[in-house]
Amino acid sequence: MSNRQPYDFIIVGGGSAGCVLAGRLAEDPNLRVLLLEQGPRNTGWTVRIPGATGENYKPGSCYMGWYQTVPQRHLRGRVIDEPFGVGLGGSSLVNGMVFLRGNPLDYERWVSEGAAGWSFSNVLPYFKRLEARAEGADAYRGGEGPVGVRRSEVLGALDLAFLAAGRQAGYPFTADVNGFQQEGFCRFDMNVDHGLRASSSFAFIEKPGPKSNLEVCTGAACSRILIENTTAVGVEYVLNGHHNVVRCEREIVLCAGGLGSPRILMLSGVGHADELKQIGIRPVHDLPGVGKNLHDHAELDLQWECMQPISLNKYLRPHHMALAGIRWALFRSGVAASAHVSVGAFLRSRPDILHPNIQFHFVPVSLDGWKVRRGQYGYQLSAGPVRQASRGSIRLRSANPGAAPLVDPNYLASEEDFQQMRDSYALIQEIASQPAFDPYRGRPLEPKAMPTSRAEIDELIRTQTSAGFHYAGTCKMGANSDPMAVVDPDTRVRGLDRLRVVDASIMPSIVSSNPNAVVMMMAERASDIILGRPMLVADGVSFHSPSGPVKISGDGRATSP
Repeated sequence: MSNRQPYDFIIVGGGSAGCVLAGRLAEDPNLRVLLLEQGPRNTGWTVRIPGATGENYKPGSCYMGWYQTVPQRHLRGRVIDEPFGVGLGGSSLVNGMVFLRGNPLDYERWVSEGAAGWSFSNVLPYFKRLEARAEGADAYRGGEGPVGVRRSEVLGALDLAFLAAGRQAGYPFTADVNGFQQEGFCRFDMNVDHGLRASSSFAFIEKPGPKSNLEVCTGAACSRILIENTTAVGVEYVLNGHHNVVRCEREIVLCAGGLGSPRILMLSGVGHADELKQIGIRPVHDLPGVGKNLHDHAELDLQWECMQPISLNKYLRPHHMALAGIRWALFRSGVAASAHVSVGAFLRSRPDILHPNIQFHFVPVSLDGWKVRRGQYGYQLSAGPVRQASRGSIRLRSANPGAAPLVDPNYLASEEDFQQMRDSYALIQEIASQPAFDPYRGRPLEPKAMPTSRAEIDELIRTQTSAGFHYAGTCKMGANSDPMAVVDPDTRVRGLDRLRVVDASIMPSIVSSNPNAVVMMMAERASDIILGRPMLVADGVSFHSPSGPVKISGDGRATSP
């Protein structure tokens, strides 16, 4: 490949952002685009069938990479598994397909953190352009985009019990969690397209069909960006054990994710100069924010036995699995054609909080770590804070591109985060104890005895808190006056030419929900930025707040009536 003519654009990382960006840039037939992805093509059944998500978390899956954190000092020194998707589609190949946008005020916060031009009025049109919502388009939702989005057609009895428990506890219900109002109990959207997982690669690479100006190279692990003076000129990568170099005429865009993009920058000599020198890397550009500001969602997962044989565990029996597989193969329908987290909630733990700070996932199945329990019916209520104050880092262990990095999300370092985790535990118990669950609620499964005292609850939090795998902030977007900002609001790496980053790493702060849809939106918007197209802006749309509707205008201002 090093002997070919240079490409206009090289995209490093074919994940949730990279496939979107490659597909959009390649719509211009005059541009030559190369997409490099370290993992395989997404041809396996485990990344096609929505109901097969758990199969990708089993040892040996070619679609999953694994790091481990350093011991987490606020979680009793536990080492936490940190999985991430590999393969064409990245984490959109292996995630739970919960397709959420966060809260409109997340984007107003981004602007206050230095990301000018990323307010809710700026991002809403790109969320709409992204999706083909089964229920159709409206002021908030798109109906003709490449990503199929829908809700579960039929909810199970346990899902309905969860929604009823929310009403019984006095919480609101929102008809569209991605529309006017996020707050409340809700049915989640999922990116499923006629029974198939609507990953970024499926939506933006496969469905449009091959393009002669887009070359996709899988199994290609980027080892560094080549930088001459202050200009990115090419990429070095390893394919089938051989080192290759490919050069670029216009721009290189890193889309390797919250853990991958800072890692590649540091391997390229871009980062905190003193830290790079300590591991034998010659600094090319001193940018101290690279790898800093790492944060992730965390949650508590509590489980109860189900006294009726109605949880999804029943589908693990061989004949049920066979029937579900046959129905999916023939009709793209049934339990295998749907994500298994269909309902949840966004709540405020205190009245003075402006928008929901706690997210619920309800899982109508009994789990043992990564495995579904066989012969044990049950259900799980998971909840945790969505706007972490704790910040950590990712650093290189050595100059060897094959060495796993040092990942430290620094979970629950902030007392504010710890208190919100206590609040999450209290909310789980409140919902789980409602009459709607009376016909189903059996003994606790995880933990086997629910704590009641403050000390016992705190110990449960330290020993049972799990990760959300939503790595964000490690190449954060910000103003030039911010010394820790890695990219500017146009996604360009500060101080370097022809190099950008577009993925969850550039979020100044994490959004208040699962972030996959947000990452796709960011790539949609970045494609217009990169190509110099007029930016889309929404005008006259309102969103919910506790004090009344907030209206946004075309200049990005949010005002209360």
